[in-house]
Amino acid sequence: MPEEPPNPPAPPLPDQPEPAEPPPELQPDLPPALAAGEPAVPAASKPAKPPLTYADAGVDITAGDRAKQRIKMLARKTFNKHVLSEIGGFGGLFALDLERFPQPVLVSSTDGVGTKLKVAVELGIHHTVGADLVNHCVNDIAVQGATPLFFLDYLAHGKLAGEDGSMVETIVRGLSEACRANGCALIGGETAQMPGFYADGEYDLAGTIVGCVNRPDIVTGEHIQIGDILIALPSNGLHTNGYSLARKLLFEVARYTPDQYVNELKDKTGAALMRTHRSYLAVIKKLAAAGIVRGMAHITGGGITENLPRILPRGTGAVVDLASWTVPPIFEHLQQLGNVAEDEMLRTFNMGLGLIVVVPAEQVVKARAILNRANERHSIVGRIARGDRKVAYN
Repeated sequence: MPEEPPNPPAPPLPDQPEPAEPPPELQPDLPPALAAGEPAVPAASKPAKPPLTYADAGVDITAGDRAKQRIKMLARKTFNKHVLSEIGGFGGLFALDLERFPQPVLVSSTDGVGTKLKVAVELGIHHTVGADLVNHCVNDIAVQGATPLFFLDYLAHGKLAGEDGSMVETIVRGLSEACRANGCALIGGETAQMPGFYADGEYDLAGTIVGCVNRPDIVTGEHIQIGDILIALPSNGLHTNGYSLARKLLFEVARYTPDQYVNELKDKTGAALMRTHRSYLAVIKKLAAAGIVRGMAHITGGGITENLPRILPRGTGAVVDLASWTVPPIFEHLQQLGNVAEDEMLRTFNMGLGLIVVVPAEQVVKARAILNRANERHSIVGRIARGDRKVAYN
C-alpha cells in the first residue's frame, strides 16, 4: 500500500504584538507582594480579629441583669393589690381604686436630685438619695391634695463594675424604702449604663410620681383670699436645691473637705449637706382632712420668692416676716462665705422652711392644734395681702 505523504508543515504565524498594558488609572491596586509577582498567602492563614462585644464598649449586660434581679426584689416590697405587672415589662400596670376615688384626677410630677449627687459620690453615701428623690416628688403632688399611687425612677451611670453593682442596689433600696414610707408602689423605671457619658462611679437619678385626688378635693390656691395666714413648717436643711452654689461656697471658697467639722455648721460639711429631703405627706393629710387649707407651697428650687407665688390668685401677694422663724446655721454661714445678697439667698435656698400652708385667719387656732398634736414644729410667717402675685419681705 503506497505511503501517505506527510502533512505539510503549518505555515509560520506572523509575529504577534505584545499585549499593551492598561493605563495606570485602570490598573488594580495590588498588595506589594502580589505586585512583585509573589504567591498570595491564603486568607485562612491570616490571624482572625477577635469578635467585639457590648462589654468591650463598657456595657456589661450580664452585670446589668444581675443588678436588675436585685432591683426586682426591692421593688416588689412596695407592691400592693393595685399593681398588676412585674418589673421588667414594657410598662407598669396599676389599677385605680374607683371606690376611693369616685371622681379621680391624676396628678403627676417629675424631678431629680441634682448636684447633691456630687456630694453623695464624694462621700460614698448612696442610701439616702432615693429618699431625697421620692420625698421631693411626693411633696410636689401632696400640696395639690393628691395621694401618691406609684413611682418610676431613672438611674443612669457609667461602667458597671462590681462595686457599682452594689451602689445601684443601695440607691434602689433607698427608693424602695421611701416609696413604702409614703404608701406608693415602685412599679418600674430605667437603669442605664452609659460609659463615656458618666465618669466611673458617677450617676444621675430622677423620677416620676403619679397620684390621685378626687376633683372636689383639689388644692390649687384659687380660693386664697386677702387676710389669710401663712403657716410654715421647717425644712431639714437644703433638701435638694441650691447645691451648685452651696458646693462652690463650702468647697471652693472656704476650702472645707466633706469630712471636716465646721463650728458654724455645728456638723461636718458633708453631713450637713446630705440631710434628707423630708416628706410632708402625713401632716398635709391631717390638715387637708380638716378642710382648712386654701393653698400649699413646697419650697424647693427658687426658694420662697419663686415658689409661693405659684399658688397665689390674681390680685393677691404674700407678705413674709423674716424675723418670724430661726434660719438654720448652714444658710447663715453660706451667706457669710460668699457675701451673698439676701434677695439671692431667698430665691436660691429654702432658708429653713420646706412647706408653707395658707389657711383662713379664723382657722389658725384649729390648724395649730392639728400641728401640735402631730408634734410638728411650725411658725406663722406672714399673710396674704393685695398684690401682683409676688412675695414682699419685711
